Amino acid sequence: MKVAFLQREEGGAPVTVGIQQLIRDLAGIAAAFRAAVHEQRDLPAALALVGDECVLANVPAGTGASGRDALARYLEDDVLPHLPADLAFRRVSRTADQRRVVDESVVAFTHDRELPWLLPGVPATGRAVEVLAITVVGFRHASSQGVTRSRIVSHRTLWDHAGLLGQLRATSTRNSLSST
Repeated sequence: MKVAFLQREEGGAPVTVGIQQLIRDLAGIAAAFRAAVHEQRDLPAALALVGDECVLANVPAGTGASGRDALARYLEDDVLPHLPADLAFRRVSRTADQRRVVDESVVAFTHDRELPWLLPGVPATGRAVEVLAITVVGFRHASSQGVTRSRIVSHRTLWDHAGLLGQLRATSTRNSLSST
């Protein structure tokens, strides 16, 4: 994995080797969370990367959870059992600093099942789709005995919801979504 770094922060202050390593570590944690959820479907591995007050929000769908216990239930009930078998991510760009990682990705899958985390109420259409998504992962750091641990405290994903519905030939109404 390659991550590009600016040699100077805004305002001209140099980015130290320690800060560069922290940014690499954060990018690795964000990637590990995505892999734990979307590839390995490993709830304990995903939860090991988040803080107690983590907020996960899938903004266009209005789904997600706040707090570790609610996040565990949400992932276990609404996400992991409903992931398409061919779900794939292709990163387009990444921006990172000491507190957040922002990924722009193309997400591709076959809509072969209901996806309550992504498209609540839209029955499976069997159509293959690709959608551009932006994920913003925020971190909190805690140091103890010279060791800094970073945990995910916010994970927000936005995507081209109208474009996705168009590819699925689904319509959105005020109170529900349906497939045509």
